[in-house]
Amino acid sequence: MNKTQFLNKLKSHQNPTKAQHLMRFFKTAKGQYGYGDKFWGLTVPLQRQIANKFYPALTLSDIKTLLKNPIHEVRLSTLIALIEKYKRADEKEKSAIVNLYLSNADRINNWDLVDLSAPKIAGDFWFTHSTKTMFDFANSDHLWKQRIAIVSTFYFIKQGRFTETLKLCAQFLDHKHDLIHKAAGWMLREVGKKNKQVLCDFLDKYAKRMPRTMLRYSIEKFSDTEKKKYMEK
Repeated sequence: MNKTQFLNKLKSHQNPTKAQHLMRFFKTAKGQYGYGDKFWGLTVPLQRQIANKFYPALTLSDIKTLLKNPIHEVRLSTLIALIEKYKRADEKEKSAIVNLYLSNADRINNWDLVDLSAPKIAGDFWFTHSTKTMFDFANSDHLWKQRIAIVSTFYFIKQGRFTETLKLCAQFLDHKHDLIHKAAGWMLREVGKKNKQVLCDFLDKYAKRMPRTMLRYSIEKFSDTEKKKYMEK
């Protein structure tokens, strides 16, 4: 099995009707965040099935090439394969995978691609290594690098470490894009699942400044009374 067979297998499951729906769902029209992206109309479970079959045979060179493919599902399936390779890698191999992943961040260019991969690759690696690149990504003007930075902290949250998440969420209070508001609110909600007081402390400090979407996402698990308290701020 090789990358050509991998591509052919994905392509054989094209569904033009579903592809049209996905193009609308992922905002591919001119001026939207997914402008120009192309779809074959594959379901995610099918992509997982194919990626899990092919990942052992795909080299990092193959993956670098596949991430440049214009078809969304090819990039998503490739990221699934890369996650599987990362899980089984030694420290040296993990470093090479992370370098490949970060250097191709411009091809991890929609929210589903980021959300699938950032915690399991970048987040896992940054948790035990320097977080400098995470904050470099956050400080960039690149939407998807910024989303990779904040969503990667989901891994940190699962380990009970909240400092980086809270710092990035505070940094993104004045961000102009809804996709960052949603991601930050989601991460805050996950912090609250682990430690509600930490979330409440953040909200007490910043609720008045938070974009409404970020606030709504962060308090989703609160009671109606608690939601009202923070929304009225």
